[in-house]
Formats: sequence, C-alpha cells, structure tokens
Amino acid sequence: MDLDLRNRTALVCGASQGLGFAIAEALAHEGCKVGLIARNAAKLDMHVRNFGAHGLDAMALPADMGDWGQVETALKRFGMPDILVNNSGGPPPVDVTKVDADLWRRQFETMVLNQMRLTEAVLPHMRAQRFGRVLSVASTSIVEPFASLAISNSLRAALAGWMKTLAGQVAGDGVTVNMLLPGSFATERIDSLNAREAEARGVPHAQVVAESSAEIPVGRYGDPKEFGAVAAFLASPKASYVTGQMIRIDGGATRSL
Repeated sequence: MDLDLRNRTALVCGASQGLGFAIAEALAHEGCKVGLIARNAAKLDMHVRNFGAHGLDAMALPADMGDWGQVETALKRFGMPDILVNNSGGPPPVDVTKVDADLWRRQFETMVLNQMRLTEAVLPHMRAQRFGRVLSVASTSIVEPFASLAISNSLRAALAGWMKTLAGQVAGDGVTVNMLLPGSFATERIDSLNAREAEARGVPHAQVVAESSAEIPVGRYGDPKEFGAVAAFLASPKASYVTGQMIRIDGGATRSL
C-alpha cells in the first residue's frame, strides 16, 4: 500500500533507539523528511548517515525531552512538521508507596507537560493546512497497570485524557490524534527491565525472557519494525477516519477488550 506520505515532514521524539527509531525509519522509507529528537547525539548522527546512504532524508536534533528549551530549539531548527510523534523513555520501576516528589516532577515534565507544549506549538500549522497527525507512544499499562511501574501507569493515563480531549477539538481541521500502546517489543527498554527482574529473582536473563514471552498469545516479543509500520499507517492520509483512539500493539497480551 502506498501511504501517500512522500514529501511530508515528521518530527519523531525519542528516535535514537527502540520504538521511536522504528517509527522514524518507517516514515523515512515512506518518503517523509524526518527529524530525530533524542539525547544521544552520536546515535542520531549515525542514523542520519545511514538514512542518507539509502537515499532517505533525515535530520539529527539532539535534545532532552525533559528540557523544554532544548525541545523548542530543535523544533525551530526543523520547522513545523506535518506529523508529530511524541515519545520519551520510560521511568524507572518504583515502590508506589515511596515515590520521591522530585522524581514525579521530572517525569511529569518529560512524559506529559513537554509533550503537551510541543503538540500545542505545532497545531496551528497543522490546522491551517488542514492536515496533521499527532501520535504518542505510551504503554498498555494505561489499560492494564503494571505493579512496578507506578509512574508510567499514572502519567501516561494523564496524557491519554488530554489527548482524547484534544482529538475531539481538532478533528474537524483534518488533524488526528492517537496513542500507540506497545506491549513487549525487542528493545533496549524491555531488555533493561528483564535484566532488573532477573537480578532481583536470582535467575538467568533468558529465563525471564522465556517466561514473559510465553504469556503473550503470539508467543514472542514484537519486532520494532512491526510497531513502526502501524505508526506509519496512522500517520498517513489513509487513516484520516481514525482519531481519539488508543491502539494496542501487543500480540494479544492485554486481557481486556
């Protein structure tokens, strides 16, 4: 399927690795000029060189999603995008009864407030041209909270409420707003969480991977490219009637309908 994304522009946050990179790669292959935001400048430069070697158009935009000044500077360098992908690294596992207040504040800036600011900054351009796509990478923990991820459960749910409200307000202007809820994908993030669990339980890392994979109906972790493909479709004109939705991409792992 031709997604009609040639010559569109896309700004992808958290694009140095994992699901953010997978989305950036998918959009670039569909013909988008892609701006890659992340803290790791070296990784971004490497990706841009690799994209260029394959005839793809990309720009490295080093910035910390927790620092609005850096994010704003990156936006000014890239220009107003047709597609915005909000994405940030997940917070650390915590004991829900003992979360430090400063950690709450820092994660709120990164995972909620700065994503709102960035979205608000690009919306006038999208609404004026009557085309825009806002995607946010969240987690299935919004609908099925994970015991050890209290910060993620709470803040991603707050962002979901805001995005649902926004979707209704801008739909008439040709702008769609959707959330992507990934389950377990073969990324650095899941590898880190599995390593932490393996150490806490005193079992081999491979055992944790095997056990968690067995709990997924398809019997495996997702390939990030599968995630990127769904994001690219939702970012395209083909998905113009899909908005205000939380799309689960989890191999059937979430037990609720």
